[in-house]
Amino acid sequence: MGITFRLAWRNLWRHPRRTWLTISAMIFSNAVLVFMMSLQLGTYELMIGNTLQFLTGHMQVQAPGFKDDMKMRQVVNDIDALAETLRDQLKLEDITPRSSGFALLSSDSRSYGAQILGVDPEYERRVSIIPSLVKQGRFLDTREAPEIVIGEVLARNLKADLGDEVTLLGSGRDGSFAAAVATVVGIFHSGITDLDRGIAEVPIGFFDDVFYMQGAGHSVVLITPGFWMIEPYKVRVEELIEDDVVVHDWDALQPGLKQAIQADLSGAMIIYTVLVILVAFSVMNTQLMSVLERTHEFGVVMSLGVKPARLGWLVILETTLMGLGGLCLGAAAGGLITLWFSYNGFSFPGMDQMAAQFNLPQRFFPQVTLLSLCLGPTIVFIGSLLSSGYPALRLFWLRPVEAMRTV
Repeated sequence: MGITFRLAWRNLWRHPRRTWLTISAMIFSNAVLVFMMSLQLGTYELMIGNTLQFLTGHMQVQAPGFKDDMKMRQVVNDIDALAETLRDQLKLEDITPRSSGFALLSSDSRSYGAQILGVDPEYERRVSIIPSLVKQGRFLDTREAPEIVIGEVLARNLKADLGDEVTLLGSGRDGSFAAAVATVVGIFHSGITDLDRGIAEVPIGFFDDVFYMQGAGHSVVLITPGFWMIEPYKVRVEELIEDDVVVHDWDALQPGLKQAIQADLSGAMIIYTVLVILVAFSVMNTQLMSVLERTHEFGVVMSLGVKPARLGWLVILETTLMGLGGLCLGAAAGGLITLWFSYNGFSFPGMDQMAAQFNLPQRFFPQVTLLSLCLGPTIVFIGSLLSSGYPALRLFWLRPVEAMRTV
């Protein structure tokens, strides 16, 4: 092994320019892969967090079937007590009850349909950013007041302003007629047209009276301390709840979000695959040239009894040394670049207005993880080793007498 290693190392530097060009290609590709994968992970976390923090939360406790049907009668009984129990048992304050219904909202001049959410003003601030997006007026204060907060587009459609009264007409839990008058105390702007047009929030106590909920609700929303804590908390919640309710995590509540991430990842994988293939062909070209120019030497040592397998191992060892150099240096370079941007961030030209429109930060921050740091360089390393298989196999077809005649 010692002599083989020394030979492999010496052979690499017979043509240092060629070796460095190959290693540089590996370093560049590895650095690009580390940075791009880190950027994707950071962007995905931003996408997930930005979507879930509006209304969905990390998970919800609901009645069976409510996620798909959203019928008023599919309720969780005594929802305030359930929310309080979960807060106490989980030692987690970011839990709030909600009720949901659909109603016709009428102002003095217009009428529009919208989803009405009954929320707890105290705890809603912990699980949703809508209270912080109120641009005019204020958010809800108490659980019982006849107040309503509506989206900017809905306010424009209704021609309603702060202090105006809107009439709610809908159907109660028991099928009876539900009607009430609420005062507009806040108008929020999320940047998402469907949300600003179709959502209105009222105090959960007021919702209970209007829609005859009798202490029931439709969901308990939870936000865990970290995204990686969702699954352990889900298991714990399932142990605490009764059989007549179910727990849905964000994946079940927002299936389109995961599909969007998978589609983006699939497109990126095509680019990454092309990059790895190009590096693999570069390594194969380097090693093939190295084998061809040493044909005479290989013929001599094979005539002296050296087996083709040992020579093939020599070629693979040379590739391994180059691959390790490219892996370590490329991962280090990509990690340092990503680490710098993870602290300072970066922005795309012209993205400021779009980011503000969709409530996104103006600067993006890649996320350095062990996965993003090692996955790309490891794939490049494996691809390089596989590409050296063809030059190594050529040695098994080599005939010593013919090889020694090669100049």
